[in-house]
Amino acid sequence: MRIFRPACSLAAALLVALAASACAKRTQPLERPAPMPPPAVAETPSRPAPPSPVRDPVVVPPEPLADDGIASRSLDALNRDSPLRPALYAYDSADLTKEAQQALDANAGLLAQYPTWAITIEGHADERGTPEYNLALGERRAVAARAYLVSLGVAASRLRTVSYGKEFPFDSGHNEAAWAQNRRAHFVITAK
Repeated sequence: MRIFRPACSLAAALLVALAASACAKRTQPLERPAPMPPPAVAETPSRPAPPSPVRDPVVVPPEPLADDGIASRSLDALNRDSPLRPALYAYDSADLTKEAQQALDANAGLLAQYPTWAITIEGHADERGTPEYNLALGERRAVAARAYLVSLGVAASRLRTVSYGKEFPFDSGHNEAAWAQNRRAHFVITAK
């Protein structure tokens, strides 16, 4: 039988204690939290300044339009000596020429000046061709003039189109000069 030595057991106990202390986590000492600041003294809220009184807007009546001799005329008188220029077309065409565009530009300016006017755009053709063909050609001419005016900012609701073909010639002659006047988009003021 062996005799247990106290020195060995003491050494073993020290080794176990050292190993346990080496493996143990070291904890940092806790810091004390900073003391809470004292509650803020509630200041009495200052009242906002009362709003300045709103002045009623001054209504300025529109200046009356200067009577340019057009606004005061009756529809019949306006259409008899129309301030609106016709757009003339080439033979067998509904394409707008430079001259037709210039006439429509002037008409758009006038329609902007008198925004209450309603217009009927009549499409016309010369006497050559069948009645059916001339009605269709007149319609294309009136629609082309309307589309151009709308592109310039004239409200589409103010413009109506109709075709008369060769039924109402401007010039009753039977030559090229008369026919050139009859190939047109004619403008009639229907309301003002």
